[in-house]
Amino acid sequence: MKKLLLLCMVLSVLFLFVALVAADDMGKAQTVKGWVADAKCGAKGANAAGEACTKKCLAAGEKMVVVTDGDQKVLTVENPDALKGHEGHHIAVTGHVSGDSIHVENAKML
Repeated sequence: MKKLLLLCMVLSVLFLFVALVAADDMGKAQTVKGWVADAKCGAKGANAAGEACTKKCLAAGEKMVVVTDGDQKVLTVENPDALKGHEGHHIAVTGHVSGDSIHVENAKML
């Protein structure tokens, strides 16, 4: 019985540690530089020449994405209204990245 109680306590401390580490990562905003594009074209539309195509595809219902400069990672924008007016532009986006998506807090033209 004592071993079971000890095991439960050790697991509780372990889960608490994991929760604290996860909560710490969730609170930090990151700045990502890249191009605002649409999900259909993705990295192919991540350039100055793709602005008209990006606007057309977004108007047709495609999801807005940010294609990062360094590794060409495609991040789906969770709140596309935050990037309204930046379609097809090269920007620096500050927000919370979670997997393959980003929740935008603010954006600045580059």
